[in-house]
Amino acid sequence: MKISLDQISSVIKKQIKEFNSDKKAHNVGVVISLGDGVASVYGLEDVMLNELVIFKDKYYGLVLSLEEDVVGVILLSNTNEIKEGDEVKRTKRVIEVPVGKALLGRVVNALGEPLDNKGKIMADKFAPIEKIAPRVIMRESVKSPLLTGIKAIDAMIPIGRGQRELIIGDRQTGKTTLAIDTIVAQKDQNVKCIYVAIGQKNSSIASIIDILNKNDALSYTIVVASSASDIAPLQYIAPYSAMAMAEEFLNQGEDALIVFDDLSKHAVSYRTLSLLLKRPSGREAYPGDVFYLHSRLLERACKLNKENGGGSITALPIIETLSGDISAYIPTNVISITDGQIYLITDLFNAGIRPAIDSGFSVSRVGSAAQYKAMKDVSASLRTELASYNELVSFTQFGSDIDKRTKEIIKHGEVLLEVLKQDEGDIYSLDREVIELYVARNKYLDKMATKEIKPFLNNLYQYIKSLDDKLINDILSTKILTEENKKKLNCLIDEFIASYRK
Repeated sequence: MKISLDQISSVIKKQIKEFNSDKKAHNVGVVISLGDGVASVYGLEDVMLNELVIFKDKYYGLVLSLEEDVVGVILLSNTNEIKEGDEVKRTKRVIEVPVGKALLGRVVNALGEPLDNKGKIMADKFAPIEKIAPRVIMRESVKSPLLTGIKAIDAMIPIGRGQRELIIGDRQTGKTTLAIDTIVAQKDQNVKCIYVAIGQKNSSIASIIDILNKNDALSYTIVVASSASDIAPLQYIAPYSAMAMAEEFLNQGEDALIVFDDLSKHAVSYRTLSLLLKRPSGREAYPGDVFYLHSRLLERACKLNKENGGGSITALPIIETLSGDISAYIPTNVISITDGQIYLITDLFNAGIRPAIDSGFSVSRVGSAAQYKAMKDVSASLRTELASYNELVSFTQFGSDIDKRTKEIIKHGEVLLEVLKQDEGDIYSLDREVIELYVARNKYLDKMATKEIKPFLNNLYQYIKSLDDKLINDILSTKILTEENKKKLNCLIDEFIASYRK
């Protein structure tokens, strides 16, 4: 039987018309080497930096290095199932984490997955962990105070909403305690908090969660935990994931506080990855872009103007120094990025002065712009008086004769130091801070023995609160210490001193 060309043509046309294929083109690479959580992949020609790739259709990795023929991928799960020769596919998307109020009160890992055995996180929104910081035109100056409940900070080194204030010092000087107390102080202040643990021991993270729980602070806090036992890639992405969670509150016009504990370990995790990716190393073996590592993170903390919602992210990065050396590479980098630093020193801590804040080296570049008028009024000369005290104390060590005026300055300085002492977890309200600093500044305590000062102030506050609740409410509501209230305060203090001495 002879088949005509028309018949052949019609059959081919019909087959072409009915042809249906579910096959799709994939840019597929191959693992050519693997070790320490880093894979070298050949063949992913069009892959982007920070893109997610997938191994064996179930394990994810993050592209962190682009070379001519090979890309460096960090693995986001600790698995031994990936081998050389395995296929790697592009996802054409970046890492996203769940964001929103569903995360409040939860403990999550760097990928936003729950670690607290409280079930799945019912988040209805996801956000990429990397994002360009808001432009200058979208921001406004920092002027709204963020109270820490710590007299020494609120009086001398005020923190504003939208500020980036570094907490720096050696090991065991109270850096984490300071940050946790600040989170606890945000209760009823309408501030959402995020605590990021980077490279901490699991026992340390557990104790911090316990403190937040006991103080009812976990209800408005998200804990992002990437412990020392986690692989370096998870420690690297943890602060970016946490910042994405904070930005959701910022975009809703709310205020957020984020603590990075600590960025020294974050830099070490990035150095580990960079060395494994065979990147050229520089000072202290860190890669050349280690400054950009933290600047692109901390620049996302800001105060937006009203046209952009008016939200804010206040960042408290923590840096650990070695033997008080703040001139090391990472400390100097972060100091230059932030808006001031709270410097804690071992000598003060061991001398029982806690928080062990060095008032000379500590500074807030926002200054009194982020202070309430009442606080500004009672703390205006505090730093100067402490500086005079420190200077005179160093001179008296030589054993020279001291005149009456010098003795008065030294005694007043000792009183101020005692008033500024605060125990761990001892959070002060604004009215109590103002009253105690007012009493100290006006030299009501200068004739008292040092050991009597704390009990006296505790009893005085309770006395004022019981007799004149209106005075307390005035300070809390107006944030101003009026002349009338000063007169009331003077009368109440005089009355209490007269009864106290009896």
